Amino acid sequence: MRRTMLLPGALLAILAIAPHSQVAAASGQAIAAAPAAECSINWLGHEAEIEKFIAEAKVLKMEDVPIGVTKPQRATLEPGGPAGRFAWKPINPGYYQGFMESYKAEIAAYQMDRLLGMNMVPPIVERVINGRNGAAIMWVENTRPWSIEKPPQGPEPGWSKQLTRMKMFDLLIANIDRNQGNLIYDADWHLILIDHSRGFIGKKNLKGIAPIGRVDRQLWEKMQALTLESLETGLGKLVSTNDKKAILIRRDLMAKQIAELVAKRGENSVFYDN
Repeated sequence: MRRTMLLPGALLAILAIAPHSQVAAASGQAIAAAPAAECSINWLGHEAEIEKFIAEAKVLKMEDVPIGVTKPQRATLEPGGPAGRFAWKPINPGYYQGFMESYKAEIAAYQMDRLLGMNMVPPIVERVINGRNGAAIMWVENTRPWSIEKPPQGPEPGWSKQLTRMKMFDLLIANIDRNQGNLIYDADWHLILIDHSRGFIGKKNLKGIAPIGRVDRQLWEKMQALTLESLETGLGKLVSTNDKKAILIRRDLMAKQIAELVAKRGENSVFYDN
């Protein structure tokens, strides 16, 4: 994944484009001019088929991606399947440039996305290549990268709601690495979330992650319904029990933030209801 680190203020400026307010290698095909002419969210309803294909299909070619501190690769698969390529991240759990990273966090992000019904993280499975375990991340075609100079502003209120869901997701999973290098979108203004190898750490506070200004009520209700048991079922051994407990601690801290927002601004100005 591309690691273009931002100071907190710069990141907030990038994300503050709502009215109230992957590398392109891990999953995106960078396009320099206009957005692509087709929707890239083509995995919905076909998750099981795609997961099986990217886990088992013959790899015709592996190529290095010339950016990213974890040195991902891109695999081209045999033709005729539901996916043409995947990003390959064989990141063994450990510290890299001072940050804890793991390929398992990538898979956990996809599983959490499914648990919450967000449909913003593309299919990701574990795969062994040349004796190495790693995350095979469906390469989402026909997407455009984020531009700091000219941040995208999609149709409202849908675009702002997607940004809100992204911020809520990042707070929940402790994704401390959201930056313009892992924000991509398609011609239909679907925001696609990639690069979560630094998430799911035992962080018990919300510092260092972009705060929310509004709340998607439907997503929040699903987050509120999470229990240790549901996380054990949904995430399995991808995330330790202690780190699952940290998810719930962060969720409860989010609840306090949301209560403060409601007290200050009123419920109608905080929640998106549909």
